[in-house]
Amino acid sequence: MKKSAVVLCGIILSLFFIGAARAEEKLAYIDLSTTFNEYYKTKEYDKKLTDKEKVFVTERDKRVGDFNAYRDKLNLLSDKEKEGKSKEFESKAKSLKDFISQKAGELEKEREEKMKEILNDIQAAVKEYSEKSGISMVLNDRVLVYQQKTQDITTEVIKILNKKR
Repeated sequence: MKKSAVVLCGIILSLFFIGAARAEEKLAYIDLSTTFNEYYKTKEYDKKLTDKEKVFVTERDKRVGDFNAYRDKLNLLSDKEKEGKSKEFESKAKSLKDFISQKAGELEKEREEKMKEILNDIQAAVKEYSEKSGISMVLNDRVLVYQQKTQDITTEVIKILNKKR
């Protein structure tokens, strides 16, 4: 009985000291979407991606137009003539589909790589600011039910990110 009381007292004291140590920890939060959107690399990349998408859409539309024109010409042919051109038609359709799929995949892959790079940059900036400010934990504002604006480090992190420009 005395052993269990001593163990229980030890546990309670441990929890008290852990709680006291945690009370000294400094917490902060960051608005990740604002940080992401205000980072100069995000803005630069959005412009580059938009330009690449425009080039892709122009090329895709040209190829679709050529394909549709070919299909319209086929529709004017007799059934026998259509049969002779069916393999060529299928080849053109596959080529168009492959082009669209490949280019869309390349754009998506590039977008994912840049997002990963940007998020890594944000994480590094958060770490830099936190270490300088003695912050032990930074949370994403989306997981918080309530937060005080005094604990928001978004602006400071954006400044760190954009000073590297």
